[in-house]
Parts: sequence; structure tokens; C-alpha cells
Amino acid sequence: MSSTARPDGAESAVSRLGFKAGQIVQELGWDEDVDNDLRQAIEDAIDGELVEEAMEPVDVVLLWWRDEDGDITDGLVDAVTDLNDTGYVWLLTPKVGREGFVDATDVSEAAVTAGLALTTTVPITGSWTASKLVPPRGPRR
Repeated sequence: MSSTARPDGAESAVSRLGFKAGQIVQELGWDEDVDNDLRQAIEDAIDGELVEEAMEPVDVVLLWWRDEDGDITDGLVDAVTDLNDTGYVWLLTPKVGREGFVDATDVSEAAVTAGLALTTTVPITGSWTASKLVPPRGPRR
């Protein structure tokens, strides 16, 4: 797909998120408000479908989270369950001023409590911000 194929910028967003062909990406927190163009662009980039229930360890978890979804720490702990040893989480939250906005301080505190490190935060679409969270390196349980 050419970089001009999606005028909404979804392909550019996927490029910034670093998705690659062959990756197994688990999607959690899907709801009617997610950015479907971004989801489709991710599926195009990985040359596969997003999975809801992992049958094997995954490379990336795409976690859509809104303030009303509950305790974000619990959401992050659940998100790392199916990651492989080099996997990471892209946490997508509504941008400032949008319904469901999650304060950056809450994300940062939840990441630490869940044993994750926040490495990058980027505005990814008109409505969503993406934060990359990585577990400590080394074998997990």
C-alpha cells in the first residue's frame, strides 16, 4: 500500500508505531469508538488480523483504554499476560479534551505499578494518543 493510500494518516501512524509484517498483535479494549482506519492499517502492516484471545505469545498488545474502563493498572497487568519475552504494549487513550481522556500522570503511575516502563507517547490519530510501555527485559514467569 502506498503512503498516499490513506489520506487520514493511518498508514503514517502505523509506521511511527513500528508494526511489521509477521508480528502477532493482540487487541484489547475494542469498542465502537476505536479508530477503525488505524486498526485496518495495522492489519495491513502485520499482514494478518488482530487477535483478541492469544493462542501463543504475542509481539505487541494494542490496548484501547478510556477513563471509564476501570483501573488502568489492572488493565496493564492483564495486557502483559500474553506478551513474548521481547513484546511490548501500545496503550491508546483518548486525546486531552476528548471523552474518556486518561491523565498522563495516571498512565505513568499505572505503568510503574504494573512493572512497566513508559518509553514514548505520541499523538497517533485525531482522537487517540499512543503510549509505548515495555516490561523489564529478561524471562518472565
